[in-house]
Amino acid sequence: MMVLFALDRLRAGTLGAGLVVTSMSNLGLHRALANENVDVVEVDVGDRNVLRALEERAWNFGGEQSGHLIFRELSPTGDGLLTGLLLSELVVRRGALGAQAKAAWRRVPQALVNVDRDLYDDDVVQKIFDEVVQRYELEKSELRLLIRPSGTEPVVRVMIEALNGDFVDEFSSRVAIQFS
Repeated sequence: MMVLFALDRLRAGTLGAGLVVTSMSNLGLHRALANENVDVVEVDVGDRNVLRALEERAWNFGGEQSGHLIFRELSPTGDGLLTGLLLSELVVRRGALGAQAKAAWRRVPQALVNVDRDLYDDDVVQKIFDEVVQRYELEKSELRLLIRPSGTEPVVRVMIEALNGDFVDEFSSRVAIQFS
């Protein structure tokens, strides 16, 4: 949804200079918006971080992959009802969501592995990452690894994305097995 709203606002001239997203946003979003020359600023997870970045830049739109979207000119927080209404209006103007999404972007395969904070070892994860990247011969622009401690649970979140879904499956499986 974020890509569709951003591109719609870009066409209408109401996006502002860019879009604020969190670190969990899909690599496909970044690639689609880069193709349209839309600046994307990435912040830590949380509506407050998105709002802070929007206000600092006087930008109008941002959100989280989870669906918390902030339309700053309409509301200072993510509002599901507002998002639903705006999404309905977007469908009326531009057509079915599936067709819009297919034309606008391709979601990149993504996996999230939660590792117990007491068991987590960054060197082990980096070694697995390096081995699997070498095996699949991927370029840096084709993948993304995000490691962050959860703010709500005693886990470290290991998120992997890549254009190659087999790479994502192998990496996430090896991390899950290593720390199980």
